[in-house]
Amino acid sequence: MSISLYDAFVPSCQQILGGLNGLIDKGEAHVKEHGLEDAELIEAKLAEDMWTLPWHVRACWMHSAYTFGQMKGGEFTPDFTDVPNSWGSMRAMTDDALSTLDALTPGEVAALADKTIGFVLGGKRLMEFTGQNFLLSFNQPNFYFHATTFYDILRMKGVTLSKRDFLGTPRVLTA
Repeated sequence: MSISLYDAFVPSCQQILGGLNGLIDKGEAHVKEHGLEDAELIEAKLAEDMWTLPWHVRACWMHSAYTFGQMKGGEFTPDFTDVPNSWGSMRAMTDDALSTLDALTPGEVAALADKTIGFVLGGKRLMEFTGQNFLLSFNQPNFYFHATTFYDILRMKGVTLSKRDFLGTPRVLTA
């Protein structure tokens, strides 16, 4: 059995974004339950040279939904604008990513598989990929890194979470 590029990328992003929405909910509930300021979690990071929670949500959006619009033009330039600054805006960004991914078709994703994609940062084309390799060897690992780091920051700050919270809803057999 072969697997399509769509199947290898899109449903897993949707699953983890659903989990990320749940993590956002649990982070917000933790703040309220413990009488903390939102900033105590929202501004938290694992190390001084790492990003805060909202940046990781932005990166998950960028390495899932945003990437498809960029790939159509043959270049991917990271977008570091419009970083969410609240629980609601983080949730809105994951919802936007989910809506964008929901609208994709397997044919649209397949059409990008052999397209040359340039990674552009600071106005310089640093790397080139096929669309398939860009999604599977650059975007997918980055997506999981940022989703995991979001989870890890919440755990570090005392939010009660389990692996199940990270995983979201797995795609199980249905009757």
